[in-house]
Amino acid sequence: MIDLARDMMAKIDRGVRLESVDEMTAEYRDNLVHLLTMQADSELAGGYGYVPWITRAPTVEEKHVVAQIVKDELRHATVMYGLLADLGFDVENHVRQHDEIFTMRIDANRDIGTARITSDKRVNIFYYPIDTWADFIFFNFCMDRGAGHQLEDVRGCSYGPWVRAIDGIFKEEKFHIRHGEFWVKKLAEDSETHAEAQTTFAKWYIRTMNIFGRPESPKNQVYRRLKLKLRDNDEVRQAFAAEVKDLCEKFGLTVPEWKPVWEKLPEEAHIPG
Repeated sequence: MIDLARDMMAKIDRGVRLESVDEMTAEYRDNLVHLLTMQADSELAGGYGYVPWITRAPTVEEKHVVAQIVKDELRHATVMYGLLADLGFDVENHVRQHDEIFTMRIDANRDIGTARITSDKRVNIFYYPIDTWADFIFFNFCMDRGAGHQLEDVRGCSYGPWVRAIDGIFKEEKFHIRHGEFWVKKLAEDSETHAEAQTTFAKWYIRTMNIFGRPESPKNQVYRRLKLKLRDNDEVRQAFAAEVKDLCEKFGLTVPEWKPVWEKLPEEAHIPG
C-alpha cells in the first residue's frame, strides 16, 4: 500500500493521469467517487427540474431548446454514472434508491444557504424550484456558468477518463450558457421585464455563489493534493463573480451583495470542498 501511494503520487506530480482503479489508493478512489457522484446526481436532478419547461416555454423554438437541454443533462448524467460504474460503484442501486428524491423541490421562498437536505449528492441549488421562465433563464445564466468554472478544473485533473468525458460535456454546457445570456439580455433590456429580471437574477446569483464551498476547506485541500481540483474554492467563485459582473454591466443589471454563511452550517452542506 505504501508503494502504491508513493507510485500514485509520483505519477500525479509528474502530470501523468491515472486511468484505472488499480492505480489508486482508497483515499483517491473515495474522493473521486464523491466528486463524480455529486456531478452525476446534479446532472440528473437538473434534467428532471427542466422537464416541465418543455411544455411551458414561450415559443415552439424554445420548447425545442429546453428539450435539447434536458437531453444534454441526462446524457451528462449517463456519462458520469458510467465513470462511477468503472470504479466499482453500484450505480443502479444508487439511482433506484434516490430516483423519487431527485424530483423533490423545496418551497421557493425558503433559503437553505449551503445546506444539503436529502441523501443524494446533488449540489443544493437543485433543491430550488424553477417556477417561471425567468427562473429557467437565470438558472441557466448563473448555475450553468458556475458549473462551467468548476469544470475548468476537471479539464486539468489527474483522472484521465474524467478529463476526456468533460470535453464533450463542456461544449454542451457552453450552449446552455449562451442560451441564458441571450435571454438575460432580452429580459433585462425590455422595460416590461427588467424588474423581474433584476429580482430573479439576484435570487439565483446568491444561490450560485453558495455552491463553491468555503475558502481553504480541508476537503478542497485534499482534492488539490490529489489534483482532483486545481484551485481553492474561493478562486473559482471569484472568477465566476468577475465574469458575471462584466456581463451584468452590459445588460444593465445590478449584482447583489453576497455574504458567506459558512460559520452557520456544516462543511458537507455545499458542492464538494
